[in-house]
Amino acid sequence: MSEQQQTPETAAAPSVPEAPPTSDTPPAADAAPIPGVPPAPEAPQDPAVPSLPGMPPVPEMPPAAAVLPEQPAPRKDRRVLRAVLRWTAAVVVFAVAGSGTAYGIVRMERTDVPGLATASDGRWDYPEIVRPPLPSGSPAPRAESNKAGAHHADLRALVLPAPGGAREDKALRGADGWLPTKDFLAEYAQQDERKKFGQQLTDHGLRHIAARGWTTPDGTRTRIYLLQFNSAALVDHLVGAGLTSFNSPGYQVRGAETTVDEDFPKEARVDGVWYSVYAEAKPYGAEQVRQAYLSAGDTLAVILQSRKGAVRAVPFHQTVALQGELLA
Repeated sequence: MSEQQQTPETAAAPSVPEAPPTSDTPPAADAAPIPGVPPAPEAPQDPAVPSLPGMPPVPEMPPAAAVLPEQPAPRKDRRVLRAVLRWTAAVVVFAVAGSGTAYGIVRMERTDVPGLATASDGRWDYPEIVRPPLPSGSPAPRAESNKAGAHHADLRALVLPAPGGAREDKALRGADGWLPTKDFLAEYAQQDERKKFGQQLTDHGLRHIAARGWTTPDGTRTRIYLLQFNSAALVDHLVGAGLTSFNSPGYQVRGAETTVDEDFPKEARVDGVWYSVYAEAKPYGAEQVRQAYLSAGDTLAVILQSRKGAVRAVPFHQTVALQGELLA
């Protein structure tokens, strides 16, 4: 009898569970979502939610709001872009964007000079500097496809412009922007050294020289010469053939009696550019001379500054750093 009673109970039990299965199904769904993270999507699937058509959009707004924080990302990118365009002595790396594309280099900010952050650091007010566009289909100097390290842009446009308030030396412009080699060699004191250096330039296939010079109100004279050759290998060989040494340049510049190696801020150096920087040691003569030799690809830059008394280090380093940026 007990078995017969149990049988109807079991029969009744199945009928009861029939309703629970439907009611038990939601809990099972609730339990499954918790470990699997689907709880959020299943909530809108509840029949109660569809009954309120106006409510579902409201919960959907938070996800949209959560996506909104992604919008600041472009702002951050723009800030990073601005930072890259400013010389942080890292100033900075500029990518090729194709033919007719210019590279922007904004004048340095006082607080960005390595080791110098005072408002009276003596920095010059250079104008905004823009690299000239590359000819269509021509690679940048450091591109992997550019085995010769050639600067395909107009070399005359790669010479650093004069800062604000400076008086330009038009004689260094030469004819059509190209300076005769003899005018460049006139910067060196000894005749035998001028002859030797001139022969080296010829032997290494010097193509042409672009130059610019100016004098600032404080009496500092700046001369920048860009010498272009047929390949980076020729420039490297010329530099290693005695143009510079560990503690002094290979040839004596006019007015520089004793020249010593000068520490140039590492933060001001640009990848792909080799620097050799010197300053005339005390006692100076009538004026002090600072000089720098930079090689970047197929181009050698010679930067000279002279001034009665002494040449200020900050504007000299600033000039060297910006010229390096243009050639990188």
